[in-house]
Amino acid sequence: MIDHAHDLEAVREATDRLLGAAGKLDDGSLAGPSRLPGWSRGHVLAHLSRNADALVNVLQGRPMYANSETRDADIERDAPRPLAEHLTDLRESGAAFMIAAAEPADWSRTVTMRNGVTDSASRLPFRRWVEIELHHVDLGAGYELEDLPEEFVIRENDFLAERFAGHPGVVPTTAVTEDGRIWTTGGGSDGPPARVRGSATDILGWLCGRRDGSALTVEGDSLPALPPL
Repeated sequence: MIDHAHDLEAVREATDRLLGAAGKLDDGSLAGPSRLPGWSRGHVLAHLSRNADALVNVLQGRPMYANSETRDADIERDAPRPLAEHLTDLRESGAAFMIAAAEPADWSRTVTMRNGVTDSASRLPFRRWVEIELHHVDLGAGYELEDLPEEFVIRENDFLAERFAGHPGVVPTTAVTEDGRIWTTGGGSDGPPARVRGSATDILGWLCGRRDGSALTVEGDSLPALPPL
């Protein structure tokens, strides 16, 4: 069972880490490239602020975004702002999400995300946690996948393995760590099954598209190609 209260505390801690790291940047470095193609560090921070707003919308029964064009335009609008404005926005939007998530609610209800994806309301805090942690890494400001909390790595691997399960573009795939953790995914594509071995962090890097999988050992024809998130 998902413990949304536990995940909200993890969101609070991850937000504090992000704000501490972002506070060490300057306006010039914000304009520099992030690790996401086509996005500056300012784009990453703007996205995180607007994502907090969007999840408040979901919690309160509104569409996550008015439409994809508005979402993208808001990020482009906010990306060039000075650091001080980004930090204020991150704090205020993050606090608004925490307040909305603290309201009494039926956490077992089904909510609708972007592109019509549905999920349990109880998973929204974890989804916010994912956004903060992975995009903190995307800033390219000294926070790496190896710095992620172990619980987060394991649970995000669980989530991504479930997301790709049965995908028509992914052969049956098993990922195994040195300590015996196992994730199975794919299976919707014809082809010989694949087995990959490596650390939980390297498996996460491959599953979430932040690493090319070169650190993994592959038993089979080749490392399966995964669809973009």
